[in-house]
Amino acid sequence: MLCGSHHWLLPHAGLSTPPPSNSSSSKYISLPPPYFVVTKSHTNLKQIITMRRPIKYSQKSDLFDGLPDDIVVFILCKLSSTASSPSDFINIFSTCKRLNRLSAHRLVLSKAGPKVFAIRANKWSELAYRFLKRCANAGNVDACYTLGMIRFYCLQNRGSGLSLLAKAAMKSHAPALYSLAVIQFNGSGGSKRDKDLRAGVALCARASLLGHIDALRELGHCLQDGYGVRQNIAEGRRFLVQANARELASVIRSVTQSSPSSYLLTWGTQPSQRYACQIDSVCPLVSEFGYNVAVPEVHPANWFLRDWFESGHGDLPEGLRLCAHIGCGRPETRPHEFRRCSVCGKVNYCSRGCQALDWKLRHKMECSPIENWAEENDVGGGGGGDGDGGGVMVDEEEVQNVAVGF
Repeated sequence: MLCGSHHWLLPHAGLSTPPPSNSSSSKYISLPPPYFVVTKSHTNLKQIITMRRPIKYSQKSDLFDGLPDDIVVFILCKLSSTASSPSDFINIFSTCKRLNRLSAHRLVLSKAGPKVFAIRANKWSELAYRFLKRCANAGNVDACYTLGMIRFYCLQNRGSGLSLLAKAAMKSHAPALYSLAVIQFNGSGGSKRDKDLRAGVALCARASLLGHIDALRELGHCLQDGYGVRQNIAEGRRFLVQANARELASVIRSVTQSSPSSYLLTWGTQPSQRYACQIDSVCPLVSEFGYNVAVPEVHPANWFLRDWFESGHGDLPEGLRLCAHIGCGRPETRPHEFRRCSVCGKVNYCSRGCQALDWKLRHKMECSPIENWAEENDVGGGGGGDGDGGGVMVDEEEVQNVAVGF
């Protein structure tokens, strides 16, 4: 490279031998490594170039070591946010010391997606707990929500669990907002006097604005029934129809990513086929319209709750029950906290949203009136006519013989 108008500047390492010791100062000017200067009197550049020796890499050298930490952290952020299972991300820690150090970077942990926290109950350990806690401390909202649900329902650390759920809710995490609404509706973790229906409605409204379908359905039922809010039947029905439309749109998007277009939806023409599954892994979510679509994806935290109690890792005290909706997993925190189906009396639900989903998924085919149960509670059977599922539920805790319209 020409330096000014008099010198050629070449790397010192580029020569096979250092400058001759007997060379005159007119040809060579000493500079600190790694450069020295060749004057323009060296007109034979070919001779200079041929003096360069090839670069030799040692067996221990690695191009990865030359990458700046910022680039590696950026790649790890992308990996943690798109990982499909905990192992996809956790295995990085055992790759090498550098990846082990950078994988624990606060930015990487804050970007981890919800599937990174899809921990099974039989894999729960102190290391898993510390990993979730570290991600929550890094500001990861999915970690805050998952650890908050586990602490509140599984570890029965109510205060700490509520704090984490509130932390996620303040960052506009829709599932956390809806979970707090369910806690307010039921007075979970306290007595029935701790119920705050108005707060539950406000939280549902906030979550529905963020696109949470269950919260929108719950808000529609509250408006239709005047539950915690001034009754507005027309507005409530509009929200219920909107929830069904969003539900159908979301499941169509999920099916199109994994199935050919010819298997997106099926239509049952015969009464016996109307609610039957036409293809594998498909259930009638919008069965009132005759469509059979895939079951919506369940949040990993809800799967953990159900697995925790059904597998025996967590002891559910006698008299307490799990929500009957398979995608929920919430347990009662006191006897008779959840409401029971007034038709069969066999299933219990933590919310109207869970009742509506379970009615469409399975309970509509299983529910059958039990004469003794109906007489005991003085309520009639029958399905809901609002197009969103099901019969009515009895709030056993407040009034045994009053059915809540559904």
